[in-house]
Amino acid sequence: QVQLVESGGGSVQDGGSLRLSCKPSILTFTRYCMGWFRQAPGKEREEVASKWTGYGGANYADSVKGRFKISLDDDRTTLYLQMNSLKPEDAATYYCARSRHSTSGCNGNWYERTTTDWGQGTQVAVSS
Repeated sequence: QVQLVESGGGSVQDGGSLRLSCKPSILTFTRYCMGWFRQAPGKEREEVASKWTGYGGANYADSVKGRFKISLDDDRTTLYLQMNSLKPEDAATYYCARSRHSTSGCNGNWYERTTTDWGQGTQVAVSS
């Protein structure tokens, strides 16, 4: 089973930037749906952004549109999340996720409709 290794979390001030990375332990060229999710204490997990490892656009939560950007490396295996203009409400544990099997895209709530592997999470703190 693949391990998703996240890195890049940390603590920044309001308005700061961070870049998260998610590298799978097994690299293949199968097309998956990958995404970033976050969960703050006392809150439910929410999808931040998702992107198919094939070609196409990405999906973003309304709360991060225009501030965050999800992307893939040239091999389309490692996932990134560039987070700009961070706000205190962005503070959470961020998780990387990937569909376990190949997909043809990332339709709504893909992580609920297909077996999904999750990373261990990386903390993001934003101080005001």
